[in-house]
Amino acid sequence: MELVLLQSLWGFTGDLSSAIARARQGGFDGLEANLRHPALAGLEPEHVRQQLAAAGQELVLELVSGGDYVPDLSRSPAQHLAELETQLEAARALQPLKVTVITGSDSWPWEQQLSFWQRALTLATASDLPVSFETHRSRSLANPWAIGSYLEAFPQLRLTADLSHWCVVAERLMEPQLEPIAAMAPRVDHIHTRVGHAQGPQVSHPFAPEHAAALEAHCRCWHLFAASQQLRGASRLTFTPEFGPDGYLPTLPFTDQPVADLLAINTAMAAWLRRQFTTAGTLPAQG
Repeated sequence: MELVLLQSLWGFTGDLSSAIARARQGGFDGLEANLRHPALAGLEPEHVRQQLAAAGQELVLELVSGGDYVPDLSRSPAQHLAELETQLEAARALQPLKVTVITGSDSWPWEQQLSFWQRALTLATASDLPVSFETHRSRSLANPWAIGSYLEAFPQLRLTADLSHWCVVAERLMEPQLEPIAAMAPRVDHIHTRVGHAQGPQVSHPFAPEHAAALEAHCRCWHLFAASQQLRGASRLTFTPEFGPDGYLPTLPFTDQPVADLLAINTAMAAWLRRQFTTAGTLPAQG
């Protein structure tokens, strides 16, 4: 199984050529970008595909309904679905390796969730794209203790695992032996490798000694997900180190200066993941 490491364009403001050059310099195999990211805006899909192919880079697309990453509570399920349908149609032209979707709302009652997800999954299937849905705060899949109900109700539901969100919601580190983690493992198709902790979605630096327990807990879950994919016969394992700005990265008081460099963190995490997952027996070493 081939390991594919994507560089997130979260917080990046340059154009596509600069994004590709930065990713290659950092040892990444491709990009993960919101469909509406400025680096893609205004470009013909064929041009995007050609630039990526020429550089040997993959693309994972991120689709977001509800107006923004934290959904507008006034947006109805029907409005979310309309946004999702439009974005899935646009995504097809870019021929991404994978599509990860942030959708729904944690504010909806179960009956509303059921009708919404029946339609959302129908749209995902009809798109013929490899779609998975992210375990993101403020969204339908925000609560780890409820994931079993979704998995039981929707056998076709595929997941993008971002356990850092669940750490905050549950106020504890996620561990492989926890029921939600074991239950979701066969459904995980893509992994966001940000390290969270019990009080926040992002540690100050994943390799700081004070965060060793958090890093270990996340890594054990990622190995479980990777092993499950390998058993299912998956040919490629995709990881996106997704440490980001926007209140995720702690800052110093009074100056608002970040306590660490995001590009350096994500690049170091990518290199660490490549070592972890090619030397621990989960994946064959890459030549």
